[in-house]
Amino acid sequence: MTVNKLEEMQQSKAKIQQGGGEKKIASQHEKGKLTARERLNLLFDENTFVELDAFVKHRCVNFGMENVEAPGEGVVIGYGQVDSRLVYAYAQDFTVVGGSLGEMHAKKICKVQDLALKMGAPIVGLNDSGGARIQEGVDALSGYGNIFYRNTISSGVIPQITAIMGPCAGGAVYSPALTDFVFMVDKTSQMFITGPQVIKTVTGEEVSAEALGGAMTHNRTSGVAHFKSANDEACIQEIRRLLSFLPSNNQEMAPVFESSDDLNRIIPELDTMVPENPNKPYDMKDIIKAIADEGDFLEVAPYYATNMITGYIRINGQTVGIIANQPKVLAGCLDINASDKAGRFIRTCDCFNVPVLNLVDVPGFLPGTSQEYGGIIRHGAKMLYAYSEATVPKITLIVRKAYGGAYIGMCNKELGADMVLAWPSAEIAVMGPEGAANIIFRKEISESDNPQETRAELIDNYKREFATPYKAAERGYVDDVIEPSATRPRLIDALNMLASKRETRPPKKHGNLPV
Repeated sequence: MTVNKLEEMQQSKAKIQQGGGEKKIASQHEKGKLTARERLNLLFDENTFVELDAFVKHRCVNFGMENVEAPGEGVVIGYGQVDSRLVYAYAQDFTVVGGSLGEMHAKKICKVQDLALKMGAPIVGLNDSGGARIQEGVDALSGYGNIFYRNTISSGVIPQITAIMGPCAGGAVYSPALTDFVFMVDKTSQMFITGPQVIKTVTGEEVSAEALGGAMTHNRTSGVAHFKSANDEACIQEIRRLLSFLPSNNQEMAPVFESSDDLNRIIPELDTMVPENPNKPYDMKDIIKAIADEGDFLEVAPYYATNMITGYIRINGQTVGIIANQPKVLAGCLDINASDKAGRFIRTCDCFNVPVLNLVDVPGFLPGTSQEYGGIIRHGAKMLYAYSEATVPKITLIVRKAYGGAYIGMCNKELGADMVLAWPSAEIAVMGPEGAANIIFRKEISESDNPQETRAELIDNYKREFATPYKAAERGYVDDVIEPSATRPRLIDALNMLASKRETRPPKKHGNLPV
């Protein structure tokens, strides 16, 4: 190769790496955002990112686009190492034609999606785009369709993670929604199908872009996003952390880390963590962190349906998915949103061979017309389906209340729990003692000379006889009643025992369907 040719190549690459130029890069920084390449450099281990298709150009000659230069076609794609594991990624470059998606932009993303699927490696999408490139018309729409199709084909096969790091509107929002996890950056990212101006024109409603589709809106209200970060740097660090809990694909197990935590660690504070008053709340997260290696808990969707807790911990270095009721919120009741949140998370764990630990303190499904009219039956059934379908190891620990249909809904033996443990504080029954006594002993109470005293006595008798873990244990529905302080070593033992679990389901025509 001649020196001139080499210099020409180096100059071309240097120009492409400048994206939209210094002014647009400065504008990106003024908005509190990093550039596409800066984001990728943070995501990957140092000096491991390999860029692909840097020289790709658009082919549009309409509306003056023949005179528009778009270095890199507005998106940077490639692969590298994250904690020494292969990961693919694309990052839309807002400094180049607003990161808008056209025919060749979409082809670049599709190429990296195909490679990730072939190699069985996670893919991370960093979205920062003005949407479809209008000048390219139906070619842009075709590009979105190709991306969505690949999202679906890859679902449940490789982990797909999306970070919204700028605007994401119209059809563009459906690719993130088809992926496993969605991150958003506070105050600098928005997602919506139709923007504020369209809504005002059509419905007359006035709403800001942040209120309509900002990070907190989608983390707390809609449930579309699962993580909220303060800035780009924090977002990318959280993506790296999440990847450490996941396998590279559905044929592998999550990486096992060396744990400095004691395998046989006894946790005395668990013996007194559940209040004696069954109606008094406590924080289930305290229990989760107590049993986790070094107290490390990555919560997924911490702002949405907060009566249900989902997330990842490690126990003896092994990734474990947590599904837990939160007594601090709605007494831990199951409702529409909590059922959807749990069902989706269970299926994600099942896809990627992550054992599930259910921590149960649930008084029932949330009553009310809004829940019934909203389809709590339909949504609650998603949890039952997800648990029954899952073939990964399933451990259920009943901490306190486990009443009625919600007891089943939180994965009892009949839904496939491989190991059911209970603390002595567990209350397993069709309903709470007070309600049960009012029905069962209605006649005795009404005919008593002192109804209040009789009712209290009968409730107390019911509690001792039926609202305990021992009746369920007598029938084999509970495998063991354990001391709370010994929970961690018992869970480690159960996980070790279940490590070789093999279970199949009858074949079905469909693959993994989004919940």
